[in-house]
Amino acid sequence: MGCSEPPVPLAPSLAPAALDPDQARQLLKALADPIRLQVIEALGGGERCVCELTAELGLAQSKLSFHLKVLKEAGLLADRQSGRWVYYQLQPQALERLRGWLAELAAGCTAPATPCC
Repeated sequence: MGCSEPPVPLAPSLAPAALDPDQARQLLKALADPIRLQVIEALGGGERCVCELTAELGLAQSKLSFHLKVLKEAGLLADRQSGRWVYYQLQPQALERLRGWLAELAAGCTAPATPCC
């Protein structure tokens, strides 16, 4: 059972909006699991079919589906169905928003403390 249909790119979205701390926590929590990081890395090269991901990651489809759902709910993935196959793709704007939030932290983290007394 393989995926024979070529991937169709998902529509690009507009510039990412600012990320608030709660959204950042949600993204970081979704990325904190080692299996979900493997999924993110596997999708780093582009859209992939679930059948490819299960084989590459050596996961049961039910376990992979759970992790895909978490990543999708966090806004890190988009999916599309083509026939009986479901394809997943990273959402670059979510990664850019997280990068921007981290950059803001980095920009302010070297400020000296104000005197206490």
